[in-house]
Amino acid sequence: MLLETVRLARQAIFRNILRSSLTVLGIVIGVAAVIAMVTIGNGTTAKVKADLSRLGSNLLFLSPGQFGPGRASSDAKPFNIRDLEALRSQLRGIQVVAPVAQRAVTLVSGSENRMTPVRGTDNNYFVAQVWGLDSGRTFLDGELRSGRAVCIIGTTVRTRLFGSGEPVGRAIRVNKVSCEVIGVLEGKGQSSFGSDQDDIVIMPLRTFHRRIAGNSDIPTIYVSAEDGIDTAKVQTDIEFLLRERRNITPGKRDDFTVRDMKQVAETQAAATTMLTGLLAAVAGVSLLVGGIGIMNIMLVSVTERTREIGIRLAIGALEGQVLMQFLVEAVVLSIFGGIVGIGLGLGFAFVAASFMNIPFVVDPRIVLVAFAFSAAVGVVFGYFPARGAAHMDPIEALRHE
Repeated sequence: MLLETVRLARQAIFRNILRSSLTVLGIVIGVAAVIAMVTIGNGTTAKVKADLSRLGSNLLFLSPGQFGPGRASSDAKPFNIRDLEALRSQLRGIQVVAPVAQRAVTLVSGSENRMTPVRGTDNNYFVAQVWGLDSGRTFLDGELRSGRAVCIIGTTVRTRLFGSGEPVGRAIRVNKVSCEVIGVLEGKGQSSFGSDQDDIVIMPLRTFHRRIAGNSDIPTIYVSAEDGIDTAKVQTDIEFLLRERRNITPGKRDDFTVRDMKQVAETQAAATTMLTGLLAAVAGVSLLVGGIGIMNIMLVSVTERTREIGIRLAIGALEGQVLMQFLVEAVVLSIFGGIVGIGLGLGFAFVAASFMNIPFVVDPRIVLVAFAFSAAVGVVFGYFPARGAAHMDPIEALRHE
């Protein structure tokens, strides 16, 4: 009997193929939107986690001033070399401490010139950032102490200024300073915030202070804890040391900020997960709209086929059989829409992931949930029209024109 019911439902669907297709469209759009949004959101979350993990989960950022919700940046004094040495000598469980000072400058090589960030630091920076060299070498101790004009460039700078040529040993002009290129960094690509990490020039901190900045300020310090060391404990030690060095009395707010990379990663992951859930919820509204469309089309179908229903009931068809016929029609429409929607959603997410340069991360659970929900939509929204058809009075149905 079930096979006969399915056959009758298929005939009814193909008899009004255009109307059935338009009905299915709502389910297709709803399922595709949910799967695409969740898949893209998962890829974005994975991209953020990967970018942040490359910075190191045991990394802390120190900067003067207060930043964050409800805390405005202050005019706190920047760090200096003495602060840097105190951190290196007095902290325990530390792998490296790296100073970072940055400014956007004009680079010139031959007829090529461009604006690029230049960072002054030392070799500890490459350890803290887990950043190796593609060619060349890092700074020599003598270059760091004397402030010699040497630099290491990112792959974007190499491509823009030298093309396919070898830059090591050649000179570029950084503002008005002629700087010898001694190395090229490995490519990192875009960060999760959209910036090009390879568009960078790195030079010794003393060179940067003397030739670029004209001061001895250190706006940022990176502290990398040793493996297995609790970064929360290191953060507490840093805050205690800096409060002492900056003469901050008990009860007064810090005039500096220490940010734990682990906390930043967790916050970013939570934010992207919440956004993904919100987008999926918005897309899920399309499924409800599709369900209403199925209910409407089934009500129209019941009205159009009133005489047919009356004849079936008059010749002995049971109410349950009529109910099952119309219910199967609704479920078939919704399941077919779910299958097509899954294919379209995954296809769109794959294209979007390739275009956005994020991982294509499929969550099988959301695919199953979307499919199950599409089937449930057919049952729920198809039941009421089917129930109305099953409860018709055969005599009244036969009189219907």
